[in-house]
Amino acid sequence: MGPTRKPNVCSRLSRRALGCFSRDAGVVQRTNLGILRALVCQESTKFKNVWTTHSRSPIAYERGRIYFDNYRRCVSSVASEPRKLYEMPKCSKSEKIEDALLWECPVGDILPNSSDYKSSLIALTAHNWLLRISATTGKILEKIYLAPYCKFRYLSWDTPQEVIAVKSAQNRGSAVARQAGIQQHVLLYLAVFRVLPFSLVGILEINKKIFGNVTDATLSHGILIVMYSSGLVRLYSFQTIAEQKEDWIWDQNFSLLTSKGDTLLLIGDMPPLLFEVSSLENAFQIGGHPWHYIVTPNKKKQKGVFHICALKDNSLNENVLTVTASGRVVKKSFNLLDDDPEQETYSHEVYFDRDLVLHIEQKPNRVFSCYVYQMICDTGEEEETINRSC
Repeated sequence: MGPTRKPNVCSRLSRRALGCFSRDAGVVQRTNLGILRALVCQESTKFKNVWTTHSRSPIAYERGRIYFDNYRRCVSSVASEPRKLYEMPKCSKSEKIEDALLWECPVGDILPNSSDYKSSLIALTAHNWLLRISATTGKILEKIYLAPYCKFRYLSWDTPQEVIAVKSAQNRGSAVARQAGIQQHVLLYLAVFRVLPFSLVGILEINKKIFGNVTDATLSHGILIVMYSSGLVRLYSFQTIAEQKEDWIWDQNFSLLTSKGDTLLLIGDMPPLLFEVSSLENAFQIGGHPWHYIVTPNKKKQKGVFHICALKDNSLNENVLTVTASGRVVKKSFNLLDDDPEQETYSHEVYFDRDLVLHIEQKPNRVFSCYVYQMICDTGEEEETINRSC
């Protein structure tokens, strides 16, 4: 018998529609990636550049939408030639959008307004307003003011499509205070909201008096992740912290103007530790089924090496991954703003959107470019190749 020929794309799509694959975790994702790879790599596939644009501010992409001018202008990438969906009025530098997340309607939920069934952009402005904006018209549907005296700058999902974490910039203190040797114990704030409508869960202060010499912190899937300069990463349950309200110190000076006096929540003592691990440059990811985590051994010579370990007993998986110098990374994500004073980082991001491929590139001198390619498959050539191989 000759070698077994893999089914073509049409066969794979038919098998997927019929559910002809196992139900193990990750199988559907691998099936989809296999179909995509077959389309991209077959000899008959060609890519035609249908649209190119350049910008002096970062370009972002999310689920069929391309955002320009700090999310002020939105273009649809679904059609063969992108078309403008909306353009919000020009605003001052203090009112610009600094970070945003795309919210999509949850399936099966009954929502208060008809407009809530359409996608929204959750946006954070430079002057600390949290907005919910229609993803199709650019109309502001909901807004809430965060705080007057700390700078909120980053948005992320705690629970995808349900709970968001709004993270402040790190408090480095004034130059005068640093020269005088005055220590800043509060590193940053994490404001946690449920969406639709915005509902405050709590605002957590990351204080060095409680957590020690912490360098950064974030929230993901209900887990508070705290990082240290030594490479140590510690995990705490945010739910446990939220349930210990009687142990919180209430600071009445911190309030959200539209939340009727909700206040800053200060932890009076170190919360119970769930898990800790040491990793180079705090590189840490967790997920999978059963739960595993990925770390880089905390040694400089191990940079580029990733260990996969079981969460329940820290046992090392037999496979050790290495990132080679050739660069197997398809996408890198950077939280850069158009006025970020820190050193510039040049990046490439590649996205697949139906039959389109989007390439977003950052060039020297902070020039951003977006190239849109249409994937054209010559079915005649593919059928001829299949017939020859039969």
